Amino acid sequence: MHIEFKWKTFDELTTDELYKIIHLRQKVFIVEQNCPYIDADYADQQANHLLVLEGKNLIGYLRAFEPGYKYSESSIGRIIIDLDYRKKGLGERITRAGISYLLEKFPNDNITISAQYRLLSFYNKLGFLERGSVYLEDDIDHIEMCLECFKK
Repeated sequence: MHIEFKWKTFDELTTDELYKIIHLRQKVFIVEQNCPYIDADYADQQANHLLVLEGKNLIGYLRAFEPGYKYSESSIGRIIIDLDYRKKGLGERITRAGISYLLEKFPNDNITISAQYRLLSFYNKLGFLERGSVYLEDDIDHIEMCLECFKK
């Protein structure tokens, strides 16, 4: 299995790549998780996108934001792995790639995520700490978490 990680801005995405991203996010977040919500939130234009490819197939994805867009800190979100590629450590690899990318771009900043609560231990393992209480987002329990790389 040869897997390639590609970072792109919104303007660098081809129409085919954008279609694959939308398809994967709908397949997992809306259909698989049975959670009707509007995925096209107009934040993609401000994001940096990590495409995880096996050949021409998009098998994973995340988007990253600079500080001040989603949160006061930099942030990652829409972390996703195609069902056929789970349980192979890709979720951790993708998340670590997002963390590395943001630390390189914003070396003195923390990283915030809105994590699905069921994935709390996964993110704890990567160094994220809970911040605040559990809240409902699109009918799924979430919690804000922060990777406190640098105390402010």
